[in-house]
Amino acid sequence: MKIYLSSAAAALVLLAGVGAVAADEILVSPEQDTVVQEYVKKQPLASVKLPGVELNVGTALPDTVELREVPNVKYRYVVIDNRTVLVDPGTHKIIKVYN
Repeated sequence: MKIYLSSAAAALVLLAGVGAVAADEILVSPEQDTVVQEYVKKQPLASVKLPGVELNVGTALPDTVELREVPNVKYRYVVIDNRTVLVDPGTHKIIKVYN
């Protein structure tokens, strides 16, 4: 009985961890995604290079990177290595990378 309860407790801890990770995820609604893509096409930026920075969701960009506003969207964008990157302006973390 003890072993069964320990396994159940471990499973609950794992599930709680998964819930915490999901709560931290930032999702871009399809409407916002469309607004961003259309705006970026109309307002192209010169691409910048950031050696040593991987373009992955969750990566924090240096504070020196200038982010551009997208009207009616709380996120900002920048073009790095010819890829548009959507960034949370409060944390400077990448939330989406466009090809």
